[in-house]
Amino acid sequence: MVVQRQPTGKDDPQDELAARLRLLQEVSGRGVRALARDAGLSSSSLSRYLSGQTVPPWTAVIALCRLLKRDPRPLRPLWERASNPLPAPPKTSRQVQPPAPPAGAPRPPRNDLPRDVPDFTGREEQLAAVLAAVEGSRVVAVDGMAGVGKTCLAVHAAHRLAAEYPDAQLYVDLHGFTAGREPLDPDPALRTLLAALDVPSEKIPQEGGIEPLAACWRSELAHRRAVVVLDNAADADQVRPLLPGAGPSVALITSRNRLLGLNEVPPVSLDVLTERESAELLARASGDPAGPDGRLSRDPEAAAEVLRLCGHLPLALRLAAARLRHRPGWTVGVLVERMAEGASEFDTAFAMSVRQLDRAQRRFFRLLGLLPVAAFDEYVAAALADVPLRTAREMLEDLLDAHLVQQPAAGRYRLHDLVRQHARRAATEQDPPAEPERALGRVLDYYVHAAAAADAAMSYLPPVLEVSAGRPPAELPAFAGKHAALFWFGTEYTNLMAVFEAAVAAGADAHVCELPRFMRAFFARRCGTTHLNVLFERSLVAAQRLGDPLQLAEAHSDLGFARYNAGRMAEADAAYEAAAPLVSQAGGGRSEAELTMRRGYLRWDEGRVEEPLDLFRLAGRLYADAGCPMGAAHATAYEAWAMLQLGHREEAARLAREALDVPHADPAWPPTLTARITLGVAIADEEPEAAMAHLEQALALAREDGHRHNEAWCLNCLGVALRRTGRYEEALAGHRRAFALLDELFEEHWKIHFLDGYAETCRLAGLPGEALRLHRQALELAPRLGYRYAEALAHEGVAAVLDETDPPAAAEHRAAGQAILRELAPGA
Repeated sequence: MVVQRQPTGKDDPQDELAARLRLLQEVSGRGVRALARDAGLSSSSLSRYLSGQTVPPWTAVIALCRLLKRDPRPLRPLWERASNPLPAPPKTSRQVQPPAPPAGAPRPPRNDLPRDVPDFTGREEQLAAVLAAVEGSRVVAVDGMAGVGKTCLAVHAAHRLAAEYPDAQLYVDLHGFTAGREPLDPDPALRTLLAALDVPSEKIPQEGGIEPLAACWRSELAHRRAVVVLDNAADADQVRPLLPGAGPSVALITSRNRLLGLNEVPPVSLDVLTERESAELLARASGDPAGPDGRLSRDPEAAAEVLRLCGHLPLALRLAAARLRHRPGWTVGVLVERMAEGASEFDTAFAMSVRQLDRAQRRFFRLLGLLPVAAFDEYVAAALADVPLRTAREMLEDLLDAHLVQQPAAGRYRLHDLVRQHARRAATEQDPPAEPERALGRVLDYYVHAAAAADAAMSYLPPVLEVSAGRPPAELPAFAGKHAALFWFGTEYTNLMAVFEAAVAAGADAHVCELPRFMRAFFARRCGTTHLNVLFERSLVAAQRLGDPLQLAEAHSDLGFARYNAGRMAEADAAYEAAAPLVSQAGGGRSEAELTMRRGYLRWDEGRVEEPLDLFRLAGRLYADAGCPMGAAHATAYEAWAMLQLGHREEAARLAREALDVPHADPAWPPTLTARITLGVAIADEEPEAAMAHLEQALALAREDGHRHNEAWCLNCLGVALRRTGRYEEALAGHRRAFALLDELFEEHWKIHFLDGYAETCRLAGLPGEALRLHRQALELAPRLGYRYAEALAHEGVAAVLDETDPPAAAEHRAAGQAILRELAPGA
């Protein structure tokens, strides 16, 4: 119960209680907003409690005391005096008796409830929650967006409760969102309710404001068992005086807003119906017969489209069903066509929710309808509307309370399709034509800069090019490390794709050019290579239109690296060839070093020997000249890996240790991981325990880093090292886990790097059939991808398996492998 402020005397308990609460605030050292947040109260309500305007509910006093580790019990007598300031209403000089019922007949109870809809469908959980809340708290607030079925649920529940509350079943429409009229003030609402209870007019206070009326209402309910539906409430202040007091009566409130000011009232929030419930309601409300003869059954695709167009809202479904019921000549397809025309029937309902907002909130709501993304956070909203983050957060909360936005998860918001449609239409009608374009530009700017910030927290090297697209937003998320950045990318992935498409459609070439570049590290960890190729193809086209040599060089190089990672070797080579002169023209030392490293990867996987080693060494020098020791360490680590593959294990181990000596805050950064894997395999024969320790640590780092391709690489190399120590079963388990991971990633082409090692383990473990199958898989895959060296290894592997059982075939494969190696030899 919350009592509104009335003129008081000198020793007023309400003033004293407020003073005691202000003392608690001073002890806490918190501001009003912070104290309200930590205590689970609304800041506006707490302000009224501290100023003495309103007596808080006892639950709010308890919350404040518990937060500050104070015993609330000494405040109880003071709270009780403040909560009941008025004496009992004086008796009238003339007692008016209600009309007597006919002799022998009981007086019928008052029942103002609207009829219970015959097609009430679903809502089992929500109905149970309403009934449980009534049993526990005697008051419940049902909130939800326009048309979601709040009144229907409350009335249905009230009919269910009628037998338990036989003295009266009352209903009042508070018109909180009724088009064309103001919300009903508490004064006339109370007088209406008191009249419904047949309270004599002389007992109803005529002066003194709202509190005497509310006290009279509570007094009349105190000796009755009544159920009261307070429908369509605008806010907590409107409904608070109408709540029952200490008696047994109950109240069911509905509102489009969450009534945050009613801290003691449990809420039940309604979402749209499920697919099954929507279909059932449409069928029942339209009178469509069950079975194959019904119109809905004959055209299930059109019926599903009706559900979609209605947004699964009960109001919309009933309106659509009514059209179908009263037009027996219509097919469901005709209904779909009519529904798709022009504004929906629900714009009027939504407009009433929007009308309660102030001018800035209405603009904010209209702009949200322009977002090219589904779920979004407060940073996106702030950038969209060009308002401070705090302002965006507060307005989102206001829209959430008004059910104009939904909150599917903490910190994430979305608009229902019907609401979005209304917001977009309102923006078209009310905002300047240039506003949508400016708003979209701010969203594109935000996502490119946010992606760059997240990428910086994940990548071991700073970007070659800083962000140049648009202007940075006022506030960006803070990424404490790579895991926070990875989580952000995962959360925003579908939005980033939608924003990229929006940038393409808008001709925002700088955004199209840069956004994929800042997503490379995320794609490497989570998304594989196929989609990244598509993004970089379009990024290259945008870079060509921009005409900047360094941007164009980076675009060619990035596309080449995406092609390489997808196993498209010839296309990767062509992209690198196009990038090389542009890099030289632009004079970018870092760009040249990075391109050189990438060409080294490509040449190695093609089966070249001397050329990739020279490229890795050149890249190391270029990185060093560009003042990038981390890049130089990565070049050294890859030189070590190449030396290992050529059989130079001592030199490989030396170079790997050299790379490991370069300090870095992140133990999982790529040079460390590459060097540790190389060292583990290189020393497996001489120092098996140390080798396993290096490889197990590399595996743990890859998993902790979230890089699943690297995890597969570590598992396969662990299998190779275990095989070399004679631990065949453990080695096979490592290989199998690596291949299972690649299957999950749909990266079939990556297997070419691992097939030879896996097959050799199978051969030595006594599984020649499995070894032969894997080598033949490599023979099929390698030519298609252009991995000539892997093809040569596969021929040699088949020969080793067939040496004892089919020497002629073994000789043929060995000869084929040798021919490929001669082609790949320097000077060939």
